[in-house]
Amino acid sequence: MAKKTTPPAETSPARRDEEKSPEYVVVARRYRPQSFEELVGQPQVAQAMRNAIATNRVGHAYLFTGARGVGKTSTARIFAKALNCEKGPRATPCNECDICRSIATGEDVDVLEIDGASNRGIDEIRQLRSNVNVRPSRARFKIYIIDEVHMLTNQAFNALLKTLEEPPEHVKFIFCTTDPEKIPITVLSRCQRFDFAPVKADAIVERLRHIVESEGVTAESEALQLLARRAAGSMRDSQSLLEQLLSFCGATITADDVHAMLGTARGGALDRLAARLVERNAAAALAELNHAVNEGVDVGQLAEQILGYFRDMMATAVGCAEDLMLHTGVSDQPRLRAASEQMGLETILAAVQILDHALIRMRQSAHGRMLLEMAVVRICALENLDELATLVSQMRDGDATSGRTPARPVTRPSASVSPSPEKKNAVHNGHATSSVKNQDSPPAEPDFAADRELTPQIVETSWRRAIDELAGLTKQYASYASAVAISGPNRLVLSFPENYNFQKEQCERPENKQKIEMALKTVLGITVALSFQTSPAVSPPTPSEPPRRGPTRQQLIAEIRTHPLVQEAIRLFDAEILKAD
Repeated sequence: MAKKTTPPAETSPARRDEEKSPEYVVVARRYRPQSFEELVGQPQVAQAMRNAIATNRVGHAYLFTGARGVGKTSTARIFAKALNCEKGPRATPCNECDICRSIATGEDVDVLEIDGASNRGIDEIRQLRSNVNVRPSRARFKIYIIDEVHMLTNQAFNALLKTLEEPPEHVKFIFCTTDPEKIPITVLSRCQRFDFAPVKADAIVERLRHIVESEGVTAESEALQLLARRAAGSMRDSQSLLEQLLSFCGATITADDVHAMLGTARGGALDRLAARLVERNAAAALAELNHAVNEGVDVGQLAEQILGYFRDMMATAVGCAEDLMLHTGVSDQPRLRAASEQMGLETILAAVQILDHALIRMRQSAHGRMLLEMAVVRICALENLDELATLVSQMRDGDATSGRTPARPVTRPSASVSPSPEKKNAVHNGHATSSVKNQDSPPAEPDFAADRELTPQIVETSWRRAIDELAGLTKQYASYASAVAISGPNRLVLSFPENYNFQKEQCERPENKQKIEMALKTVLGITVALSFQTSPAVSPPTPSEPPRRGPTRQQLIAEIRTHPLVQEAIRLFDAEILKAD
């Protein structure tokens, strides 16, 4: 948790020096933290630095990593002041002595701040190596702060290795980078690494409130929250935005001022547009979008706002707490909760994908508004995908509540196990329907005791009952078995005709095999292990019996089309049946 800071009783001498400068000093520099207590959002780093100084365990090389504007360079300066302070070394620099004040302004001769991007070659590192042996002019340590150190070349890193591992006692290195992955592992292993986390929005708001109060300006809480969310964890970005507002506004900063400066939609306009999307009202949504654009809202910013709104709606739909909302405030939670319940999680996810795809295309196109309007219409045209997911699940496993299973061919292989009378009555018009069982009736008792030896007759009878215990596609695949036999103690083997190898492979899948074994255990009362094999193809019927002809492809398609689940899938996807096996 970021530590909340309060305005100091008196302005530090370093800050007074900047305020007395004839040139204007920007907010980010004027309110740069001058001690570890003022450092916002990095309590773990501040505590480690203070403890290192207090216990005399200061290393010779440090690596500060993290995103832009999270306090890496400020921490390096504070650490340098703590080491070289005339009253130190001490965990809290005095900020009064000449050394502290010169380090704070970046002008101290013994604390050298080097830009790694412009001093990246081997020649500059050779110059640095020759200077490290020169003792500091007035301070205890000569400290090198190299910013964006990952910009150094491989040759420069190699030239620095020996000096970095065994520098003179009076030299300390502090490296700062936003991309630690580009630093060679040989350099990383010689440094103490500290990762700076993005600053939390609440901590940014507190710091911005302190700044506006010090500047004699009032600001709405919502305005500061908008700045903090826009900064995305960067303290410097938030202070730069505040700098713009101080020039843009008068004595009061409002949320409307922030929206006007950033080109974003006001909260009410965004809520209205999101509500039209949830209602699937494309015409009203386009009208709201047009109204926002006419008020000066940038379409790119508006697309990002809508995407953030749906992101928080997604988080609400899965049950996240309010502190995980990144783009909306506490007052928006009731609307988000109602909208997420109305749309459903699957539909929200589809809308997020549509908006993300539209944003990518908008960055590469001159027709940003048209692309955003197309995305809005596509979201309004979405079906209720949560219901669709239920339908797909029913089509895969069968609808147990209605007793229906997916359609299957009329022609069936001849089997040594004849279907039960109930099963014969359930086959009608090419559809296999399972009889609905009374949920209140107790389960059927096994036909024999658990310790009784299995016989072919018991196995055959039990297999017919086990098929009735199955449901969905597993039941359909298992019903194609032509024979069941005993292969060993508590072991059975299912035989499938050669022309039904697909059904055999489906039954061999672990999840289907487990369902079949559980059905057999329910009927037999004992656990049996299943194996599967392929038997020779079934011989054709005798001449005395007329051959049975299966339905044609057109007949199968027409029959499958009558299934309610298939009809619903055709309606939702505008699909067409191309093949029927």
